[in-house]
Order: sequence, then structure tokens, then C-alpha cells
Amino acid sequence: MRILRAVAGGAALVVLTAALTGCSIDALIWGPDGARVIQATEEFIGDLAAGEPSDIICDDSAADLGESTDWVGLSAGEPERFVAEYWGEQVPLDPQWSINLENLPIGAVPGDTYPGDVFYRETDEGFCVVDVVWWTIESVG
Repeated sequence: MRILRAVAGGAALVVLTAALTGCSIDALIWGPDGARVIQATEEFIGDLAAGEPSDIICDDSAADLGESTDWVGLSAGEPERFVAEYWGEQVPLDPQWSINLENLPIGAVPGDTYPGDVFYRETDEGFCVVDVVWWTIESVG
């Protein structure tokens, strides 16, 4: 029971600190740049799920955006600085950030593909999407 109280107290302290400093929880966890990547991703997903064009796609992007239904139910995951050793195919696109997407599209079944990772380049105007990597569902549940 003591551990539970300590965890709850720690969580309350984090939320209070965020509120008092004007920071979001994402900014406290991921830093200001990571929080911006999360926010951009949520907006990107929202636009695509609604069938709207997104204004944060890089001019030279050839990313496969799929259909609007592919984006319904997805949310931003964990942002990270781009790791060239892991994402070799994206190196020529010059991304600075990547973020995994959480959840599966509604009604997804094994064998379906879905957008799993989004890659961003930083520009003077902010972030723009340079690529989307699609994953294949092996099992659900």
C-alpha cells in the first residue's frame, strides 16, 4: 500500500509541476521537441482520419498515406531522434525524428497493413512528414 501511495504522490507531483510551469506532460517526459512531434502527429492523424489533406507533408515526400480508414483509431506513440542504423531506407529522406503509432485501425485483422511509424524533417516552418512506414498485422488480441 505504501508503494501505491508513493506512486500516486509522484504522479500528482508531476502533474502539478506541469501545471505550474505551463508545460505539458509530454514536454516533461519527451522534452519540448518531442512534445511538438507528438502534437504534430496527433494533428496529422486527425487530418488523415477525417479524409482531409494535411499541410505538414514535405514537398518532396512520396509517403504512402493510404485511405482515411487506415488512420481511424491511431494515436501518437513515443517520439525519438532519427536512428539511421535502424531505419536505413529512410536515411536519404533526411528525417530528424520518428514516432511510432499506437493502436490498430478499427476492424483490423491479421494480414492487414497499417501505418506504424511516421518520419519528420525539421524545417524553418516546423515539422513536415517525409515518410510513413507500414506494418503487417500478424495477430490481433
